[in-house]
Parts: sequence; structure tokens; C-alpha cells
Amino acid sequence: MNKTIKIALGSIYLIILISFLYFLFTKFDISRIDDFSYYKTIQENIDETIGKNLIFNLILFFIFSIIWVVLLGFGSPILLLSGILFGKWVGTIISTISISVGALSLYIIASYFFTDLVNQILKEKFSKYIERFQKNEFYYFFAFRFAGGLGIPFFLQNVLPVIFKMKNINYFFASFLGFIPGFFIWNTIGAGVNTFIKEADEFSIFNLILSDEIYIPVLIFIGLILSSLIVKKKFFND
Repeated sequence: MNKTIKIALGSIYLIILISFLYFLFTKFDISRIDDFSYYKTIQENIDETIGKNLIFNLILFFIFSIIWVVLLGFGSPILLLSGILFGKWVGTIISTISISVGALSLYIIASYFFTDLVNQILKEKFSKYIERFQKNEFYYFFAFRFAGGLGIPFFLQNVLPVIFKMKNINYFFASFLGFIPGFFIWNTIGAGVNTFIKEADEFSIFNLILSDEIYIPVLIFIGLILSSLIVKKKFFND
């Protein structure tokens, strides 16, 4: 059963990846990759497409994000994309909900079919935290999410609670609440890139970094990293 599921998930991932690459190379003019006006045209087309049917595009993004997370995709590209497409507020809401659902879905799949594999890979390394998590799994996992997963790759963060046998409801809400600060910052950066492309006459990495829409969330992000170090020291250091 495990082998069959692995093959099925791998096949779905390859289909999505190939479809995305096909879309990328057929819809984008690679020869104009260094033409800033081309990106302004793309930005205008995106705004028009999203504006025509916001609800449909939110549903589409929601489904895509869940599949992306279940298939072990990274979180940051989705967060930047949601900020670009929907702005920092709506983007934060839709990405937080969809990624939380996707992470829970991956956790449930891993709990049912890959418990032995997850324990083999992660249990020894994180054995010192098992007792702590089992005593107060919600608060510890919330702190774990808030701290950015302690630098652990995103897909491993999502399956790590398998070794703690965490309740699904605690997993979802601890993830949801812990995600919000970091996700808001990433979405703000994505929305800032979109605003910069819309308003700038030419591309300048220096001007991009110094724009209010970028450097302010970056500074907040640095503050969040420092806060996460404090959280890590308090909750996870011996």
C-alpha cells in the first residue's frame, strides 16, 4: 500500500510540475525576460484576470495550495504568489487557511501510511521533545510554527508531529495561528513587488529594496526572526 501511494503521489507531482512548466514556457516570452515593460504587461493582465472573478481564483488558489503542500512543496513561493495575486490582506487569509489545510492533509496521510518511515527518520533526533509535546502539544506546536519550524524544511515540519501522535484539531489551529505573523510578512513582500512593478518606470534592485513596500516588511521579518530565536531558546533548548 505504501509503495502504491508513493508512486501515485510522485506521479501527481510530476504531472503538476510538467503542466506548470508547459504553461510557463508557452505563456511567457523568454526572449523578453530582461524587458521590464513585459513584466508590467504581465502584472496588468494578472490584475485584470483576478479582478474579473475573484471568488473563482481564490478557490483555484486554495485547491492548488493544498495540493502543493501535500506534494511536499515549499511554502515561500506560495506566500509570495498569494501576495502578488490578492494583496497582503486577502493573500494572508487565503494562504494561511489553504496551507494549514494542506499541512493537516499531509499530516493525516503521513499518520496513516508513513508512520514507520517518519519515526525512522525523525524520532531519534527529536526524542527529547516528545514528552514536552505530549504534555502541552498545542502550545509547543504553536511555538514551533511561530519560530519558523526551527529551520527544518517545510514538508518535514508538517509530518514531524507524527512522532508525537498529535491530535488533528490541535495540529490545525496551532499551525493556523502560528503561521499568521510570518505569512503576513511574506504576503506583504509579494504585494510590494506587485506594487513596485505597477508604479516603477524601470527596474532597479536598489529602488525595489528601498521601497516602503519591501524594506518595511523585511525589517519586520528580521524582528520576527529575532523573536523566533527567543521562542526557540525558551521552548526548545535544554
